[in-house]
Amino acid sequence: MVTRDGVRLDADIYRPDSAGEFPILLMRQPYGKAIASTVVYAHPTWYAAQGYIVVIQDVRGRGTSEGKFDLFAHEVEDGFDSVNWAATLPGSTGDVGMYGFSYQGMTQLYAAASYPSALKTICPAMIGYDLYGDWAYEGGAFCLQANLGWGIQLATETARLRSDQQAYQLLYAASRNLPLYDPIPARPQILQDLAPDSFYHDWLDHPHPDEYWQKLSPKGMMQDVDMPMLHIGGWFDPFLRGTLHLYKDMASHGSSPQHLIIGPWAHLPWGRKVGAVDYGPQANSPVDALQVRWFDQFLKGIDTNVVEQPPVCLFEMGTNRWRYFDRWPDGNQKSYYLVTSGLASVREDSGKLVPEESQEMQQRSQTEGVSQIQHTCDLSCDLLVHDPWRPVPAMGGHAGMPVGSCDRTAIDCRTDVLTYTSEPLAEDLHLVGDVVFEVFCTADTPSFDICAVLSEVHPDGRVTHVTQGYRRVNPGDNTTNPWRIRLQATCVRIAKGNQLRLSLSGACFPAYPVNSGTGAFPSESRLMDAQIITLKVSCGEDYPTRVLLPIFRSDQQ
Repeated sequence: MVTRDGVRLDADIYRPDSAGEFPILLMRQPYGKAIASTVVYAHPTWYAAQGYIVVIQDVRGRGTSEGKFDLFAHEVEDGFDSVNWAATLPGSTGDVGMYGFSYQGMTQLYAAASYPSALKTICPAMIGYDLYGDWAYEGGAFCLQANLGWGIQLATETARLRSDQQAYQLLYAASRNLPLYDPIPARPQILQDLAPDSFYHDWLDHPHPDEYWQKLSPKGMMQDVDMPMLHIGGWFDPFLRGTLHLYKDMASHGSSPQHLIIGPWAHLPWGRKVGAVDYGPQANSPVDALQVRWFDQFLKGIDTNVVEQPPVCLFEMGTNRWRYFDRWPDGNQKSYYLVTSGLASVREDSGKLVPEESQEMQQRSQTEGVSQIQHTCDLSCDLLVHDPWRPVPAMGGHAGMPVGSCDRTAIDCRTDVLTYTSEPLAEDLHLVGDVVFEVFCTADTPSFDICAVLSEVHPDGRVTHVTQGYRRVNPGDNTTNPWRIRLQATCVRIAKGNQLRLSLSGACFPAYPVNSGTGAFPSESRLMDAQIITLKVSCGEDYPTRVLLPIFRSDQQ
């Protein structure tokens, strides 16, 4: 097809092996149309066999399509033109649906934002609704490993398309061993030299949610979009924030059906095992069959009963089964407070995680909005020393490698990690929804980072990751404690007899850059300027540091 400004875009088209007219399924992607996201979806021939014309298109400047690739810059207009072109293909009914994950999920949002009348429904998976907070940054911290790895991947493909073998070989090697130790670690020289026009530089140079992000993000374009959507996410996907923000926004203002499914998956693949845990056969992806039911309903007018199902389908880790809800479970939060004898970084039994109803907490002050913490230290606070020479490594969760639920035992034994552990649970604890951590914390430097990890401690000593969150505190940030950190949403059963643990550290490298402590942003933080940072976490009666957990009740199901 040819866009409105004369650029040719190429697509592979798969047709049913029968005569008649069929709806269109469109995927727009930047990785070469032959891949067709088969890392997580069935091959397009399978979808075609279900009675659809499947169109897999290379976006502008990728694969064999013409034009210059400029990340997300042309996807609104090109998406509109592509939907309208696909709707007029021979044998088409004129009705179009879109599917795909990650970048392919984003192209669905940009196309929907242009309101093409032929587009009847979309199935966005694992997307960044707000590009700043849902994709490029988390809690104000630059997502270094993910952004740099993706930037190098796209730059390598650009070198291949230009037949630049030398650049391709250098970038390919860098993709297998990320360049993390240049003078300015977040700004590696190889990308400056071989990919000066990469999006990566723009993302790094905009550390605040400013106008740059507002213009680029789908969030600002979709306020009036109202069409049926099937939202797909994973508990260990780094873009789960975006999936949930889009779902909640669409469900709150539109009249069209909005359904959400979240499995125990990382960004890819979508299978029964992620990290060190096998979640059983029910965790195998049901997305292909579910999407066909969805498209049959909204593109063919077949009553597949999909709309009558509860709109929220969440996989509960621990019981390894699917749970169904009428809405996103956002109530019934319970506080667990941090209590310590000052040795939370040395002894596992010194930092305690105590439920709000316990006798130990009944007299706790509920002080809020405390602007300063006294610099003296007693048995109600813990000191944590972050050494930039040996930062706490990223492992597990949605940001570390490997992803998923990994055994944190070795990391929690480090003395630059504070651990707060509950008593063995007297009964199963079901957590479903958003997890928030409020911490009274100061540091001896203008800037510092806080990484919070919630995990499950098993009787045999294993410590398996449940969820985590991250925040960077910069000079000029609101100085009112407590700092609020949003952990990744979750759905998990913590078994009777096991324990909850909250672990705190001042780094999670290389998922996020090591904070130099100087207040400089990653785009200008020099490796040699990184300082030792001493953090003080207060959790006495006057400073109720706590984690708010979403407790599941049977009447919510």
